[in-house]
Amino acid sequence: MRVPLSWLREYVDLPAEVGGREVATRLIAAGLEVELVERLGADLTGPLVVGQVLAIEELTEFKKPIRYCQVDVGEANGTGQPQNIVCGARNFAVGDKVVVVLPGAVLPGGFKISARKTYGHLSEGMICSTRELGVGDDHDGILVLPPEHEAGTDAIALLELLDEVLDIAVTTDRGYCLSMRGVAREAATAFGLPLRDPALLDVPAADGAGYPVRIEDEAACDRFVARTVTGVRPDARSPIWLQRRLQKSGLRPISLPVDITNYVMLELGQPLHAYDHSRLAGPIVVRRAAAGERLTTLDNVGRTLHGDDLVIADDRGPIGLAGVMGGAETEIADAPPVERSPLAPEGTTDIVIEAAHFDPVTVARAARRHRLGSEAARRFERGVDPQAAGAAAQRAVDLLVLLGGGTAGAGVTDLGTPAPPATVELRADHPDRVAGVAYGREVVVRRLQEVGCTVTGTDLLAVTAPSWRPDLTDPNDLAEEVLRLEGYEALPATLPRPPAGRGLTEGQRLRRRVGRALAGAGYVETLNYPFVGEKSWDGLGLPADDPRRQAVRLANPLSEEEPLLRTTLLPGLLDALRRNHGRGSQDLALFETGLVFRPTGRETAPVRPPVTRRPTDEEIAALDASLPPQPRRVAVVLAGAREPAGWWGSGRPAEWADAIEAARVVAREAGVELIVERDQHAPWHPGRCAALRVRLDGERRLVGHAGELHPRVVKALGLPERACAMELDLDVLQAAGGGPVAGPAISTFPVATQDVALVVDNAVPAAEVEAALRAGAGELLESVRLFDVFTGEQLGAGRKSLAYALRFRATDRTLTADEATAAREAAVATAISRTGATLRGA
Repeated sequence: MRVPLSWLREYVDLPAEVGGREVATRLIAAGLEVELVERLGADLTGPLVVGQVLAIEELTEFKKPIRYCQVDVGEANGTGQPQNIVCGARNFAVGDKVVVVLPGAVLPGGFKISARKTYGHLSEGMICSTRELGVGDDHDGILVLPPEHEAGTDAIALLELLDEVLDIAVTTDRGYCLSMRGVAREAATAFGLPLRDPALLDVPAADGAGYPVRIEDEAACDRFVARTVTGVRPDARSPIWLQRRLQKSGLRPISLPVDITNYVMLELGQPLHAYDHSRLAGPIVVRRAAAGERLTTLDNVGRTLHGDDLVIADDRGPIGLAGVMGGAETEIADAPPVERSPLAPEGTTDIVIEAAHFDPVTVARAARRHRLGSEAARRFERGVDPQAAGAAAQRAVDLLVLLGGGTAGAGVTDLGTPAPPATVELRADHPDRVAGVAYGREVVVRRLQEVGCTVTGTDLLAVTAPSWRPDLTDPNDLAEEVLRLEGYEALPATLPRPPAGRGLTEGQRLRRRVGRALAGAGYVETLNYPFVGEKSWDGLGLPADDPRRQAVRLANPLSEEEPLLRTTLLPGLLDALRRNHGRGSQDLALFETGLVFRPTGRETAPVRPPVTRRPTDEEIAALDASLPPQPRRVAVVLAGAREPAGWWGSGRPAEWADAIEAARVVAREAGVELIVERDQHAPWHPGRCAALRVRLDGERRLVGHAGELHPRVVKALGLPERACAMELDLDVLQAAGGGPVAGPAISTFPVATQDVALVVDNAVPAAEVEAALRAGAGELLESVRLFDVFTGEQLGAGRKSLAYALRFRATDRTLTADEATAAREAAVATAISRTGATLRGA
């Protein structure tokens, strides 16, 4: 909403020294968003005057038409003699009044005017177009003024070229500020000054003699006012002051009736529409459109209407899309030819004014359905004052009579009964409790009355919102009005005081430890959206019956290509891997922790609790029952070099073992020992995939998978070759960990190291051999590490050698060689009995 300061002063007596910036500051403090204060004419200096064309000499010896004009500028040039001016425009004639800028003046943009010789003649100034004056975009023709202005009159004051305009971004809850009336009310409150409400007019009551109107859908149109004006001069034009106010407000002058409806809309916030009385056939009807009906709107576009569209119709059919745009068949016909529809007749003398109140949702849906934004729709969809319709119609009638020479029709049509504003109960201290400031009842009542509310009561206030504030429906809405008018800057800045004895939960500590550990291992954390599509499952090669394909579908997804919630972290991580690799990053190690959503099919239908009170325990339980399980997981992806090459060596590429090691890093932070087993599970390579398990409640629980991705998955997703991935369930890991991780005991006694090499069948997992060694070594064993795997002819076909380093240590003494050897032999004996191993070299 563009608000000229000169227009605003008509309704609020702002002090003369108060400029646009101070007004903007006050309005911003009151909660409005003033984006810009534009100073019109700031770089304009005179003399700029009205001139009358006395004579025109056509200069034909040049390539384009040039005119040498004599213009009377009165005494503005100090001599009283006509000015000789060269001009190329041709839309004016002898006797016309024009705007003349004399030598010494400066036009907008720093364009200095001086007398100069051009086209063989001395040009003493310039005859101006609207663009040169900064009042419009028309540069093709000269601005021709009405004949009543005398030559020599100051055109700067006449055209109101010096002004300040506030550009306000009106939010959806402050639709009343899409009018001078609404902004003036805010300015009056901000400066503590009285308001001259332009809607306070004497409006005649409905008498049944006005233009006939019938409302068939009262839910979509609860008020319709129709007034008639006859005998309007078709050649009547909008006065300069009206045109300039429209231009400053961002609208283009068109014709007197249209300009008046736009002017009243800007003034009072009530959109109006003017019909050519002679083009109406029968009574005006407000109804829903029939499917397939067509309407040619004022922009000369034929539109097929929808059954939910609310239309204004007569006996022939729709003549307007209610609250959005009128139809071309009943358009006022006295606009210039370039603006007039070819369907309109020449010259309109009798006009029917419509001022109605339409349902905001109906108007908003129609405007979006037809992609037809308009100033009227913009106001209706934010809420228009239903009580202003009569005053707006009366204001338009008065201006048509005053400026167009018309006669107001005796009849007044006023149908419908808008719903009265709701009364809200508000405790007098409620704003105090919301703000943490003691305002007191007197301040609360005064501020609500300044907004326009009616307030009764003592401790419990009964507050009735004004008709122009449909957004005030809740005690917190009223409290916000008190807070914003008292000033948000006056609110104290206090930090919430957390309850004593609370801190991070064990789950939060685990997630932080895991993040630090993975970052320390060289991984970079990424945060991905939890939205996926069916193509994600196809790219991962998931079977049709895979439970990961059973996902929650969003009712209103951000993208139709990703309407599902993820059931695994891998799609987002792999997409980040592909994107970074495509942008030149070759060596990548990424990780993410987050929730996945795994519906079971047993979820109940969600309930919708009321917003007027806290949900009951039963309602909260019903909401919880409707939610799918949401386990928290951690996943990593790797590609490229795990150990970079350099002067120290050739480096090493990332492989499946690094993904398993990342899982062990996570498990160590939870205090859990992972059990690693061979497995086949999409999207991993069947020969390089490990199932990861933990012991929980006496059984081995699957906690995730790790390994190298399947080559088909790598190709389908456009990933680097030999990409690897790992995913673990953090919730299961936390449960298996059994609480906070205890710090390791540090022994002061030396370690005894014993190596052992065992030959087993290729089918025997190394983890099974390691578990047997641990079981047999007893309490003295500190760690087991596999440091070599060997296969060869000397071992025989289908056999492999596993070499382990066993570390023994006692907490209270230095171990003897015999004790370490005995522990080693016990470990070997257990491994031989459990796995069928043989001691290499024996």
